[in-house]
Amino acid sequence: MTHGPDEWVDEEAGPVVRPYAVARGRTKSSAPELDLLATVSSTGLPVPAKAELSGQHRRMMDCVMAQTRPVVEIAAELSLPVGVARVLLGDLLDYGLVSARPPLAKATTPTESLLREVINGLRAL
Repeated sequence: MTHGPDEWVDEEAGPVVRPYAVARGRTKSSAPELDLLATVSSTGLPVPAKAELSGQHRRMMDCVMAQTRPVVEIAAELSLPVGVARVLLGDLLDYGLVSARPPLAKATTPTESLLREVINGLRAL
């Protein structure tokens, strides 16, 4: 078994730290706007001195440093349950290290008929 500063991993079994331990026993995010499809991006601000960031927090910051990503994609990238990812992202929001934008309203997304017209137009070229 390998012991890192923030995570215990068994090479065959994977992480042996339970998800509730990663989130310090919390199950609710402090940020209700963190819908599964909400997009998260880095603010580029320095980490405040009062911030207590785990290795998972830092991995999340690295994950959104280069591009804006949805919550569900961040969770998948870091192999975390979505609930845990939302709790940790809520911490980063509280520290001002990331910003979150709700998903686009369904009314602003193109309809299926419009997409079919575009495809047909492209085929006609």
